[in-house]
This record gives sequence, structure tokens and C-alpha cells, in this order.
Amino acid sequence: MAKSYSQIWRVIATHATLLAYSAFALFPVLLIILNSFKDRLTIFSSPFALPDAETFTLDGYQTLSSTAHFELFFLNSFLVTASSLALIVVVSSMAAFALAEYKFSLNFLTGLYLAIGIMVPIRLGTVGILRMMVSLHLVNTLWSLILIYTAQGIPLAVFVLTAFMRQLPRDLKDAARIDGASEYRIYWLTLPLVRPAIGSVLAISMLPIWNDLWFPLILAPGESTKTLVLGAQAFLGEFVNDYNAVLAALTLAILPPVLLYFVFSRQLIRGITAGAVK
Repeated sequence: MAKSYSQIWRVIATHATLLAYSAFALFPVLLIILNSFKDRLTIFSSPFALPDAETFTLDGYQTLSSTAHFELFFLNSFLVTASSLALIVVVSSMAAFALAEYKFSLNFLTGLYLAIGIMVPIRLGTVGILRMMVSLHLVNTLWSLILIYTAQGIPLAVFVLTAFMRQLPRDLKDAARIDGASEYRIYWLTLPLVRPAIGSVLAISMLPIWNDLWFPLILAPGESTKTLVLGAQAFLGEFVNDYNAVLAALTLAILPPVLLYFVFSRQLIRGITAGAVK
């Protein structure tokens, strides 16, 4: 009985600690969002108060709509992120299937090569990447960002998906081969079995792509190719004293990745849990 009580209190203490940490981490985000809907005087006089009928204003968002192209920046970020994630999943799942299914002489070296890609930051090759994009005439295009982010996400994605695919029962794939299924057909049949791993890859790869400022600033700084983070950064530098507009820009830059993370959080947790159990 005493042991059960101690376990209950341990669970309560763990959940209380996690809730307290979550509240501490989310508090600045909520503060930015709330103050973006208040007038400038109230932002400084009552920063923790909720906006009411007297203090509520949309001046910051009106400034954004009249002076910046945030809808274009959002579309660029969405296209870059969605395209990069799609390419990461397709290319990495094919590579992981080959590494997990086929035994060949370079199997171990290929996996080691991809593992090195996880450890070495891609930003170390920025000069070489810029030269390559200039020679391919891809500077100030979204394709330059899509290709870079795809290359950045493939090593970790292959590592995660290979570990999951090696756990799949070989009897299922052998039975499909006996029935005359091609290797591509078997590959497509294995994808639903590794959905938690794919969800984990999407969640892990999504935030660094969406929040990146380095490569958009170097490879796609043009007005028509700016991502949301780069557009917000440029806007903050121009309207640094317009606190309503600054908070509105930060809100628009913060909300999408938070919402996307909540969409993929269940898959991320399932993927981590499944990997721990296996």
C-alpha cells in the first residue's frame, strides 16, 4: 500500500513539474500574443493584463497589412517547408528501405556516411553551397532552399527510418515477393507500418526548416522569395519603435510553428515511444 502511494505521489510530482515547465516556457509566447492586441500605452503600463474593450486594437496588424507582404512570406515558408518535408520522407524512406532490406558491401559505410551528416553542421559549407547555387542559377529562388533543407534533413531521417524498418517482420515482405510483388510495391507496403517513425521525422525536421534564418538570408533574400522568419526580421529592423507592429510580426512568426508542432506532436510521441519499446 505504501509503495502504491509513493508511486502515485511520484507521478503527481512528475506531472506537476512538467506542467510548471510548460507554463514557464509558454508564458513569453502568450505575453507576446496578448500584447499584440493592445495599444502602445497599455503594453507598457499593464503588460500582463488581458486586452479589453478600451485597450484592444489591431493597429499592429493593420501596419503589417499595409507595409509588408506577410501573406507572401507565409506562402513561401509553407511551400519551402512542405516541399522539403515531402522530399525528405520520400528519399529517406527509400534509402532506409534499401539499407534495412539489402545486404551489400557498402551497407555499413553508407550508414556511417549518413551518420557523419548528422554530426557535421551543413552551415560549415555555406560558401560552397552559395557558389553551387550561383552556378545553377538558383539564387533568389525557393528551389535553393528546398534542396538545401532536403539535404540537411536526409541523414537523420534515414537513421531513424532504418532503425524502424529493420524491426519489421521479414516474413511479410517474403510473402509479398512470393505473391509476385515488385520491390517498389513492397516498399510502398512497408510505409504504413512505419508511420510513427515518419511522423517523428516530420516533427523533428519541420521546426528547423520553418525557423531558419541563415539560408533564406544568404540564398533567397529577394522580396518575392523571403520566408516568414526573414520577412519578420526585416520588418522588425524597420519598425523597431512601433511596438504594436513588432509584437504583431512576432505573433505571426510564432504561431505557425507552434500550431504545426501540435499537429505532429502525437506522431512524434508515438514514434519515440515505439522506438523505446522496440
